[in-house]
Amino acid sequence: MGQRTARVSNNNRAQVVIIPQEFRFPEGTKRVFIRKVGDDVVLSPKPVDWSSFLASDLRVSDDFIANLEDLPIQERDAA
Repeated sequence: MGQRTARVSNNNRAQVVIIPQEFRFPEGTKRVFIRKVGDDVVLSPKPVDWSSFLASDLRVSDDFIANLEDLPIQERDAA
């Protein structure tokens, strides 16, 4: 896929980027995450729900929660 140039235009107080066909987000994408990495602006599709995350082959290290400690119960005043 590589890299291409896209057109940027100003629309009121926002900027609009016309994304080339081969870089389009998956069908049904309504919102995206946006972040800056150095001078780059990175867009990532925001999942509608957690199903894609839960269905992924997520792997964590064996010591992921090895040092988990229970915090003491806090006493609270009834309001």
